[in-house]
Amino acid sequence: MLVNYISLSIFRAPLISQSDIVTVLIIVVVIFSFLLILGVRKSYLLKKENDRLNSMNTTMEDESEKPYKDFTDGHMYGGN
Repeated sequence: MLVNYISLSIFRAPLISQSDIVTVLIIVVVIFSFLLILGVRKSYLLKKENDRLNSMNTTMEDESEKPYKDFTDGHMYGGN
């Protein structure tokens, strides 16, 4: 009886077969590859946007040369 149990446990099929493991690994690789491609694309777009923003003219007009405009003439300040 003990010999039969030992021989059955040795030749018993595993719970997870090799093809199941390969299938799961392929699915995981596909998911992470998709995420990696999205990350690289996002990085490229951010670099492109950063270069565009760096090349913009960022100088502002001098405010001291403009004449003063009184903003209290509106109806909210009673200047009617």
